[in-house]
Amino acid sequence: MASPSDPHHKRGTDRKEDVLVKERLTRPRRYKVLLHNDDFTPMEFVVELLETLFHRSKAESTRIMLLVHRNGVGIAGVFSHEVAESKALRTIQIAREAGYPLLASIEPDSGGPEDPS
Repeated sequence: MASPSDPHHKRGTDRKEDVLVKERLTRPRRYKVLLHNDDFTPMEFVVELLETLFHRSKAESTRIMLLVHRNGVGIAGVFSHEVAESKALRTIQIAREAGYPLLASIEPDSGGPEDPS
């Protein structure tokens, strides 16, 4: 950029290199990891999974587990697409290794107040 002391600098003229372009950056879309209720996965297992994989407190894990139990589905967390996908797949893997049919899925986050993150 030319300085005012530069002989090629003219006040009030727009040279291509003098124009600052501001790009509007948008935040990457976030995704909810949803846990789905079933009749076989123990509540204690879901609480432990929420504590270890989603780093939730015991109280928060219990609250989310009860929402899943009562409503059929609950939000374990909200993350970038890659992290949400990874956590959902890992949830299913851990549940299957333990012999449980717990299901996890992801969906785009609408940013509503129901999100625990």
